[in-house]
Amino acid sequence: MRIIPAIDIIEGKCVRLSKGDYSTKKIYNENPLEIAKEFEAHGIEYLHLVDLDGAKSHHIVNHKVLEQLATKTHLKIDFGGGLKSDEDLRIAFESGANQITGGSIAVKDKDTFLSWLARYGAEKIILGADAMNEKVAVSGWLEESKEDLVPFIQSYQNKGIEYVICTDISKDGMLAGPSFELYKKILNDAPDLKLIASGGISTFDELPRLAEIGCEGTIIGKAIYENRISLKQLEEYILTT
Repeated sequence: MRIIPAIDIIEGKCVRLSKGDYSTKKIYNENPLEIAKEFEAHGIEYLHLVDLDGAKSHHIVNHKVLEQLATKTHLKIDFGGGLKSDEDLRIAFESGANQITGGSIAVKDKDTFLSWLARYGAEKIILGADAMNEKVAVSGWLEESKEDLVPFIQSYQNKGIEYVICTDISKDGMLAGPSFELYKKILNDAPDLKLIASGGISTFDELPRLAEIGCEGTIIGKAIYENRISLKQLEEYILTT
């Protein structure tokens, strides 16, 4: 299972929110590159970079941070947050993203999202299926859609999507453990999916459980920043699995 630390960006700074609520913003570092280099120094190869300003503005904002991290580290970066147009995607890939995550657009403008999948391929396009009460949430989690989570994922899997990041918003940033049962349900109903678990990771012991369920990767944010999981533990996990 891939270990994918998260860096969330507001105004160029590394922050974390609780349940996606911008009023809970906590700044952890003014310089995201410092953090990215620290991840890399501990054998981490992947990074989940979220443009929270972009999610709010409905277009890419922090592409300069992406470019800096992509050019000054060897991390493979998946980038999301506010990607709404072909131009946003062009900027993201030209700025060094290896993959992009589309969330709201996959609900609100399916034709555009599917055109990205056709153009760039399933290795480059990740479906962001963020959920509240098993309904897909959109617009930086400020809105709940009428889409049921599992059928939504299945419909895109049928159209060629391979990678899905699923965040249970009720768990995100709460350090109360991930949604094991939800991930089991998704993988039971959508086998062969490359499911990336996100939200609520709080202790190192949860990682083998997610791997056992069949998650392809897991995104870890606040647990790292609050020193609940050490980078040394992650380094050893990567070396031994």
